[in-house]
Amino acid sequence: MKQKSPVVAPFNLQAIERPLVSVDVVIFTVLEGALHVLLVKRPDDPREPCPGMWALPGGFVDVEKDADLESCALRKLQQKTGVKTPYLEQVGSWGGSKRDPRAWSATHVYFALIPAPESLLQGSNDATWFPVEGQRVRVKLAFDHAMLLEAAVQRLRNKVEYTSLPAYLLPQEFTLSDLQRMYEVVLERPIEKSAFRTRVFAAGLVEEVDKVRAGPNRPAQLYRLAHPREIVYFPRTFSPRKSAED
Repeated sequence: MKQKSPVVAPFNLQAIERPLVSVDVVIFTVLEGALHVLLVKRPDDPREPCPGMWALPGGFVDVEKDADLESCALRKLQQKTGVKTPYLEQVGSWGGSKRDPRAWSATHVYFALIPAPESLLQGSNDATWFPVEGQRVRVKLAFDHAMLLEAAVQRLRNKVEYTSLPAYLLPQEFTLSDLQRMYEVVLERPIEKSAFRTRVFAAGLVEEVDKVRAGPNRPAQLYRLAHPREIVYFPRTFSPRKSAED
């Protein structure tokens, strides 16, 4: 006897409570020789969660505008900085019932690297660069954004140990000293000069530009990325600079 297929009730999407879905972007740059992150001040409205507190820039996914999560991250970046990032990477996703008092929420976190901005940020007084000290900033952050920032800083520093990511914090043309300095700023430690340059050239990371930069001593050769759309991976991490006592 042929068995009847079980009757499956139609799926009622309206009966399911939907979580809030957002994207937060940890935007890094280097200013005055230190790694900085962009923070925005939340509305000073008691009806809003975390009124007047500093937070990572981001917002809810717009299903009409955002084809995917990366599109949302790029849109938020453009809104807050007015520039396009040469590098964007997803850090991870966080969700829970206690992240946001308004509802169960999930956020997808990206970090972006941009060269030091030449002008003030577009828009408003609510966006400010804060120096990163260790893995934190000195101000208290809204929601769980302190944890999200720590995760992004850790991801960045881990990848800087074996990739060309600091080059995306520089303008298109730079000296080798500029490039080494970017590594040292992000890693928060000095690295050995000759080994650094050997590795950069061996990996084919840079190519010479037909220009030099004048300075107090001899002119410095300018370089640019040989393949700006590709990350270069090094076979091992960078060694710290040797001290005089070693």
